[in-house]
Amino acid sequence: MNQQNESYAMFRKLTSPIVALTCAWQGKLNGMVLNSAIRASLIPSVPRVAVFVLKRNFSHEMIFQSGAFALHLLHSENWDLIWELGFHSGREREKLLSVKHTIGESGSPLLNDCYARFDCRVINAMDTGASTCFLGEALSVERGQGDTLMTSRYFRERMPADWHAVYEANLATAQEWAAGLAEDIHPLVWRGLPTGDR
Repeated sequence: MNQQNESYAMFRKLTSPIVALTCAWQGKLNGMVLNSAIRASLIPSVPRVAVFVLKRNFSHEMIFQSGAFALHLLHSENWDLIWELGFHSGREREKLLSVKHTIGESGSPLLNDCYARFDCRVINAMDTGASTCFLGEALSVERGQGDTLMTSRYFRERMPADWHAVYEANLATAQEWAAGLAEDIHPLVWRGLPTGDR
């Protein structure tokens, strides 16, 4: 294993549990799966999360324009949800048509079947080159179902065998795309949204 691959293996240990992120904009609903979400506040009365979303993802522009998203911790049986939201593009299909959900205060879809859900409004954002870090303040936090979190390690070790080729191809495509933008970082001042647009 070369030094670059060894470093990437170490960075993978920093990843969050597997989460689903949903959003809505101009009547369109979408969802995606990622492992780059973190708690962003030490204060219980100020519940905040941060998520890193690649700019190439359909959800990116929807979050940027709506100023809202919902984040969902997944449980260890959420394989069907991961396949639907994580292995397809919202540009090509309505991903939430077959996924049970309600609409939260932020306007984002809240998934019925998950370990926990956080309905968030964006309060700040930072350009990170190929992605944007969105800081979200949770308007509500709800415990769902399931006893065990879907971690990145659990996912990689138990991923169905017929998913591997698609997963690796999608990852390679995203990495190749991101490489061209990784150093292209611009200061970003979150403009917020007029109250009536939230």
